[in-house]
This record gives sequence, C-alpha cells and structure tokens, in this order.
Amino acid sequence: MNVVGRERGRPVEAQEIEAAQIRARVAWLYFVGGLTQQEIADQLGLTRLRTNKILGQVRSDGSVQIDIRLPMADCIEAEQALMARYGLEAASVVPVLEDEGEQQRVIGEAAGAELDRLLENGMGLGVGWGKTLAAGLKRFTARPLSQCYVTSVMGGLTRGSGSSTFEVATGYARTISAECYYLAAPLYFPTPESRTMLLSHHGISETMRRARAVDVAMLSCGDMTTRSLLVQTQTVSENIESLRAAGAVGDLLGVFLDADGRPVDHPLNERVLSLAPHELASVRYTILASGGLYKVPIVRAILRAGYVKRLVTDKRCAAALLES
Repeated sequence: MNVVGRERGRPVEAQEIEAAQIRARVAWLYFVGGLTQQEIADQLGLTRLRTNKILGQVRSDGSVQIDIRLPMADCIEAEQALMARYGLEAASVVPVLEDEGEQQRVIGEAAGAELDRLLENGMGLGVGWGKTLAAGLKRFTARPLSQCYVTSVMGGLTRGSGSSTFEVATGYARTISAECYYLAAPLYFPTPESRTMLLSHHGISETMRRARAVDVAMLSCGDMTTRSLLVQTQTVSENIESLRAAGAVGDLLGVFLDADGRPVDHPLNERVLSLAPHELASVRYTILASGGLYKVPIVRAILRAGYVKRLVTDKRCAAALLES
C-alpha cells in the first residue's frame, strides 16, 4: 500500500521524485546556466526564498560539486529516445536556456565533458570550429597526453574571433600538451583545380592523412541563416540562394547537405577543403555538438545519414528531432 503524503492522492515517493527534479533544475540553471536566483524563480514558478533554500541545500549536502549529480528525468528520457531513433551510441541533452549564446556555451561544455571521457593517450583528435566547440575547452581536463595529436579537419576563414579552426585546434592541443596539425588554407578554393593542386602539397596532404586517421572527431554544424558565421562570409552569402535551390539545409565540415544528409550538387562542395562527411564512418568516436530550433534541419540531416554516433544538444532541439 502506498503511503500518501500531504498532497491528496499523491504517494510520498512521487512527491520526492518531483522535489529532486526541481532541485536538479535549480542547481543546473544556477551553476551551469548562469541564471540569477530571481531568473530561476521566475522560470520555474518558484519563490526566490525557495530557490535560495534549494541552492543552500545542494551546496551543503554534496549534490553539487563540479558536476551536478542529480538527474533530470526529462533530459534523460530525451537522450534515450534520440539514441533509439537515430541509432546513436550516446546522447547528452541539456536544459533550455533562452539566451542563444549561453545555450551554445552549455552545449559546448557538455561536449567537452564527453570528449574528456573518451580521449586517451595515443589517440588522434580531430576538431571543427565555432563558439560551441571553443566552449568545450572549459570542461576539457588539462593533462599531458604527449602521444596524442590534434588536427583541424577543415580549412579556415581569413578572420578569427577565438573560434576559428586554428584557434580551436590550438586550444585543445595546448590543454593536453599535444602536437597540432593545421589545414593552413581557406575552407573554399576559387576552383576545384586549385584545391587539387594544394592537396599535392606535402604539409597539407600530411594533415589530411592525419585527419582521416583520428580516433575522435568533435564537430558542430551550420544552418542556412545569418546566425551562421559561414553564411556571413562573402563566398557563401553570394551563393546562398543557389545553395537553397539545390536543396541545402546546412553544412557539416563546410559541405552543404540536403534534408537526408546527402551533399548537394553545388560548385562550393567541389571547392571545399575538409574531410568529406562520409569519411567520418571510419572514426571511432564522432561527437556532434549543436542545438537551437534553427539547427534542427541540419542536425536531423546529419543524424539521418549516420555521419555521427554521439550527439550533444538542448532539450528543445531534441524534442523537435524526435517529432515524426
């Protein structure tokens, strides 16, 4: 017989589970999401006094140290559903934050924690670019892994803001005291012939060889709006309409894909310097870190094509990916 608590008709066990979920969400929003106590109270429909009391409790009882140990059932449920739907090896779903920059940050940090668990000495690490992947450095443990190497898996842009291919690869390499290799060339070449010519250069061909041999790849993806730094570049912006006409929903590694994850028939895809998405099949661990509703079409396309086996995203994006 169930013991009924103060709320009529609700077993004590159910009340305790709900209370634990509230504590977990308050702790996550405060310690990871960076919200104030008042913002948390408003978002969860609590009083500020209760929010403050919960934070005091989780500090004192050991529930919060570096990682939040309390589970969030809705996120865990979404993770399991994503794994089943798309045949993933792992999924990590973080709660929703309304600030887009903060959402990118926490997705990146969760991806960094995932990478931290996977990377071992002697492995090769391939990384893409973007603010999300740069944020992963915060959760990537500094330690000497001198037998590892880090490589960019795509060419770069001609400007940087702390999240270019060169800056991101360098950040991860420095953290583990590893050698770093760069595709020191633009992401897009003027012609397919100029791309072919550069690939014959010893340094570039060696980096491509290492990129194809990595054990772990951590990547992000781009949508077709001006939120994407790639779309803001002249090369892509002047081709955006023809890319859409070709069926592109976004890019992975600078390669524009259709809704089923197939590279679209467009000249830019013939001029891109990067691993081809299908080459990710030989990589032992592949992590895609991306979120937001505007990213749903490209994330879904990547998952449909099976290019990656691990996903880090937010709850809102996960819900959309699970819709039929």
